[in-house]
Amino acid sequence: MAVQFGRRLRRGATTTAVAAAAVAALSASQGPGSPLVASEDDQPAAGATPSDDNAASGNSPYFTDLPPLNTPDKPGASADLPVTGSAESGIPASILAAYKKTQQTVAGTDAACRLPWQLLAAIGKVESGQARGGRVDAQGTTLSPILGPALNGQGFALIKDTDNGAYDGDSTHDRAVGPMQFIPSTWETWGQDGNGDGRKDPNNIYDAALAAGRYLCAGSRDLSLAADLDRAVLSYNHSDEYLRTVRSWFDYYKRGTHEVPDGSGVLPAGLGTGTHTPRSGRPDTTTSPSPSPSPSPHGSTPPKAPSKPSPSPTEPGGPAGKPSYPPPTPGPTPSQTLAGLKNAGTGPLTATAGDAFTERIKVRARNGFGGPLAKVSVTFAITGDTDAVFAGGKRTVVLATGADGTVTAPVLKAGEKTGEFAVRATATGTSLPAVSYPATVTARQADAIARTDTEKLTAAPGATFADIEVAATYKEAVAHGVAVTATMITDDEKPVENDKGPYFEEKDGKQVRSLTDLSTDADGKLVLSKIHAGDTAGTYKLRLTTEGGATVIIELTVESAA
Repeated sequence: MAVQFGRRLRRGATTTAVAAAAVAALSASQGPGSPLVASEDDQPAAGATPSDDNAASGNSPYFTDLPPLNTPDKPGASADLPVTGSAESGIPASILAAYKKTQQTVAGTDAACRLPWQLLAAIGKVESGQARGGRVDAQGTTLSPILGPALNGQGFALIKDTDNGAYDGDSTHDRAVGPMQFIPSTWETWGQDGNGDGRKDPNNIYDAALAAGRYLCAGSRDLSLAADLDRAVLSYNHSDEYLRTVRSWFDYYKRGTHEVPDGSGVLPAGLGTGTHTPRSGRPDTTTSPSPSPSPSPHGSTPPKAPSKPSPSPTEPGGPAGKPSYPPPTPGPTPSQTLAGLKNAGTGPLTATAGDAFTERIKVRARNGFGGPLAKVSVTFAITGDTDAVFAGGKRTVVLATGADGTVTAPVLKAGEKTGEFAVRATATGTSLPAVSYPATVTARQADAIARTDTEKLTAAPGATFADIEVAATYKEAVAHGVAVTATMITDDEKPVENDKGPYFEEKDGKQVRSLTDLSTDADGKLVLSKIHAGDTAGTYKLRLTTEGGATVIIELTVESAA
């Protein structure tokens, strides 16, 4: 659903011709041939849908001035401009800090996106006038909620309530919320905790800025590329005019900004201290609204728009101040939209300690129709208390899906630590649900164990037996690293540990008749600790049991005293 937007002429323009030239210059700054909308062959934003109603902001109305004509230079670049720049180039301290922190955070997890904080500042300026000039508390939360108008289809998009009013206080229709103007359903998917307080609050600039950064970086975008940046902005609000306005502020902020105290930022007309709504209470479908007088950064009063503009010399045939824009390219179709990931047939993941898992992890990316989606970046990450790794020793790998929408993780190798863990597959840079693959590492096993010689084992009372060596095998192959338990047992029908006769001796001299934590060496062999005969003559039994259930019974004879 198309949405109409009101906008003002920029401040500082003194004639129609000046305003027209400024708009034309901003349009020209995009460069010849720069795309304004996404190509159908390009990857759309994850989480975005082709409907205009479901952009991040719900395509809700926005109001902002265009940047001043004399944009600031970077500090030190001009002798004619002070380092502090104009009033319009000032960004409230908390708001600026949130944008820069988001750039740093995203760079640490998705460096390939190359998110510039000036893009967040441009969107924040257009959506809420930098949180109404920086009216936030010490934690970055707006002093009062910033709400867009009800998206009730009355000139706006029609989005019925999705949050029962939890975010926007409206249980009938959704409203865009917070300084970055997220609609509740989008916030539910993309919301972030940017200030580490354990909450995801769309009214907090740190949370909202990080959510916006993640949203703009979705779909493996590289925002240093003009085409990807345009696609990202259009996914936020699908309007060519919106894109051009954000682009103009983006270019303005890149030329230089400075920090101002919270609450002292310059507001565009129509953004007061209340909710974020158009001045008329509805979108203007005919002409630009007449702004109420307010001081401009240069002390002049913005002129009223002429009723009958003359043709612009820079744009033949077009009205002054309103350049002709090419018709918008249709938004991404469901076949281009990443709807989620699913298991592509991976079975149970089980391996013996030290061995490679025979099953390979495979995931499929699905589009809006449930079909395959190619070129989707997928991150495979090993989670849990395990020393298992992918081939090459990595615990995290990032791969892209092929033409059939699937991608297979590298071979997974079990470590020495037994137990359960999981591998999670996520669409890189998105908040879409992950696919989890449970995995189990079992201990090495043996299906046979036996003495390496057949000599009878005898000892006099108080003496020790000769060394006992055993070897374990599994499927007739050497079974190395297999756990073994040694226990002196009785002759009962159901043997139990014998409290008489031969015994092992621990380092502190304590007598024990059962040993655990034994394991075979690289050759599958095990030499037992010295066995003491004790003082009571007779024939006794020693039982050895391996992981896997292999058992051997060894007789020990204590001779009678002479």
